Amino acid sequence: MARILSIDYGAKRTGVAVTDTLQIIANSLATVATSELMKFLTDYFLKEQVETVVVGLPKQTDGKLSENASRVNAFVRKFKEKFPQITVVMHDERFTTVLAHQAIISGGVKKSARRDKTLADRVSAVIILQSYLEQTKYNKL
Repeated sequence: MARILSIDYGAKRTGVAVTDTLQIIANSLATVATSELMKFLTDYFLKEQVETVVVGLPKQTDGKLSENASRVNAFVRKFKEKFPQITVVMHDERFTTVLAHQAIISGGVKKSARRDKTLADRVSAVIILQSYLEQTKYNKL
């Protein structure tokens, strides 16, 4: 079975997470400089089979799209042109950064390690992917 990959797209850095081959568990994969994201994905897709990419859709608390949404949508257009065989799903990413920081603190990560912003990017991508997996499973019931 092919993997599902998620992207927490940011202006400078992008968090990436991926499922196991059975599509049960979301795991952190990397934080990539956004300018290097397409190259990273191209290299990854050569090594691993990915059937779906879940991209976090940035929304404000009131449900309106945030200012980063235009950058995310531009990335998705380029992605679909380059990888037309891979399904792209936009998934609400509200509160993922807050949840990521809470998870990092709850996980006992030392304060000095919490300053590493790339960790929050990776954890946010995992939260987006796990949320997508749970929603998909719930919709099948």
